[in-house]
Amino acid sequence: MSQRTTAPPAPPSAGQHPPADAPLGNGLRQRHLSMIALGGVIGAGLFVGSGAGVAAAGPAIVVAYALSGLLVMLVMRMLGEMSAANPASGSFSVHAERAIGPWAGFTAGWMFWTLLCVGVAIEAIGAAHIMTGWFPGTPSWAWVLAFMALFCGANLAAVSSFGEFEFWFAALKIGAIALFLGLGVLAVLGLLPGTSSPGTANLLPEGGFLPGGVDGLLVGVLASVVAYGGLETVTIAAAESDDPVRGVAKAVRTTMWRIAVVYVGSMLVVVTLLPWNDPKVTEQGPYAATLDHLGIPAAGEVMNAVVLVALLSAMNANIYGSSRMAHSLVSRGQGPRALGRVSGRVPRRAVLASCGFGFTTVLLSYWYPDTLFAWLLNMVGGVILVVWGFTAVSQLVLRRRTEREDPARLTVRMWCFPYLTWAALAGVAGVLALMAWNPDTRVQVAFTGGLAVFLAATGFLMQRRRASRG
Repeated sequence: MSQRTTAPPAPPSAGQHPPADAPLGNGLRQRHLSMIALGGVIGAGLFVGSGAGVAAAGPAIVVAYALSGLLVMLVMRMLGEMSAANPASGSFSVHAERAIGPWAGFTAGWMFWTLLCVGVAIEAIGAAHIMTGWFPGTPSWAWVLAFMALFCGANLAAVSSFGEFEFWFAALKIGAIALFLGLGVLAVLGLLPGTSSPGTANLLPEGGFLPGGVDGLLVGVLASVVAYGGLETVTIAAAESDDPVRGVAKAVRTTMWRIAVVYVGSMLVVVTLLPWNDPKVTEQGPYAATLDHLGIPAAGEVMNAVVLVALLSAMNANIYGSSRMAHSLVSRGQGPRALGRVSGRVPRRAVLASCGFGFTTVLLSYWYPDTLFAWLLNMVGGVILVVWGFTAVSQLVLRRRTEREDPARLTVRMWCFPYLTWAALAGVAGVLALMAWNPDTRVQVAFTGGLAVFLAATGFLMQRRRASRG
């Protein structure tokens, strides 16, 4: 491990603060960031995984998504404040190091890197499953290899290649959601030909708005928290844009309506049009089941195409995010120095390392699906909550420091500071407590906790060794 320390960021010039870990490129434009911010909130977890939440919480899934969405909005606002003041491709890892210490940046960064690399494997396997359904007889591994090669190549090229892929992926996902919401609202109002308004019959069924009780609502909250993953990528990508401060500020300021419309709005449409206990909600996914209910031709295949786009988009974004996080860590002396080399303003060795780990994880899923791969999945199950916890603590410290040293950098400010920051920390702790209480997620807390302790201890020892060397 390299042991050099990080120099403090240079003073801003002309109101714009340079990334802390240059010399990465700045090939991302505002249109890229805008679409990454919009599309990053729309993933396969929303299209498919939300079905389990609906089955557990019933119509109250709307409340579950609103509660977890509120937590995410607070976290993104805090992250936006720090990233606008100090844009860096390491994002929350850099902020944690500046606020708490190198061990915290090391822990948050490598935990997130592991999460993204395992995510690449999950998305590649899911995308390959859809392709083998469309092309029977083709080997799943061939599709995985093709997707890995495609997006590894895209991320080895200029950062604008990643931006263009995400721009068009996001456009397709946003178009699909807009069409779904449009058709759904017309059906709810009874204005769609061949349908009649269901009124509140499905929202207040036998058993009431909360048929699964408080336990069902809590399961829905846990399911919805997972679906929100991916929003952090925009603060990582902003450091490679032509105007990081404006890009982060704009993305964060639109988080509220994106969450309200995309997540809460679409869940409200689903549970208004369909009985919550319709088996198709979990079998097909809530979106495909709703389109099928509305008589949309080939609804299942349409949603398969949308889910494929969502999976490939997430795969591309995860390779990008993991490579930039690895490069940032190495540039701060917290990883193998060999990964830090930048060529063509792209951290190509970090890209290859992230893709290599992701592809190895795919192989583990085939060779040891019930042992090693299951262990990896459990290990990253609560990582995003640990990252959010580091983000909140970092913002508490850095806000005070920035107010003293350079208040002009606070172009984005956390609401009702410090009260909502403390509320977000309590929310993160509450969700972790729910996961520990729930038998289905308890093992994830244990494995994630073990990973966090191991990385924190390693980071602390590195920090002590560096300090002893002066």
